[in-house]
Amino acid sequence: MAQHAPPARGARLGRPAGANGSVSTVSGVVLLLPGASRFSPGPLRPLARALARAGGTDGLVAHTVQHGSGPREEAAGWAADEALRRYGDVPVCLAGYGAGGRAALRAGGHGAVNTVLALAPCLGDAGGEASPEPVKHLAGRQVLIVHGTNDARSDPESSFLLAVRAKKANRSTCRFEVHSDGHGLREHQAEVVALGVDFVMGAMVSGRYSRPVTDALAAPPPLGLRMPLASGFGRSLRG
Repeated sequence: MAQHAPPARGARLGRPAGANGSVSTVSGVVLLLPGASRFSPGPLRPLARALARAGGTDGLVAHTVQHGSGPREEAAGWAADEALRRYGDVPVCLAGYGAGGRAALRAGGHGAVNTVLALAPCLGDAGGEASPEPVKHLAGRQVLIVHGTNDARSDPESSFLLAVRAKKANRSTCRFEVHSDGHGLREHQAEVVALGVDFVMGAMVSGRYSRPVTDALAAPPPLGLRMPLASGFGRSLRG
């Protein structure tokens, strides 16, 4: 099958991880949207590896999206189209960090997207009621936002306010706070990765979440939007 040319601004997909790269076994695609700096990748690389290990035998495949010079949300939309072209009618997860987290939230209305994971999203003042940042398009998706409480680069309160608005449009929205962690989510990276894997696998493969995620999705605001990420999360998932 001839490949379609990517957008003029240079977006493309990196090499697949998981599902052994086999198109015939792919049942879902995770599109990883990096942040603004390649020197601060955040937890996306270990998340990609962990998803490949956890979901590869279930047909889950992950691609990093190289956005080129255009807007990240434009590249995310193109990448979702490309995933459908390559793998057929499969569900897509947009998982982004920093600026990529904002892009994942913005592009989450794509028809193929059923899951959105935003890690330390850079929202500026975009979270509040007076903001033009959209949320209604997230209805029908499983949405998780994760933010460090000591993030000096991206105000965690902005993601909380956006989550409050998103919860009104979509009950399947939750948010976890990583206490004492900064923008890179380095101090508790293992827990953040485990949380991301639990959420993505639950949304795209098993239909089941660990108890903390289940509780966060069910809890009314603000409880389910300020859920603390417990130290050691992931050591006994689904226990």
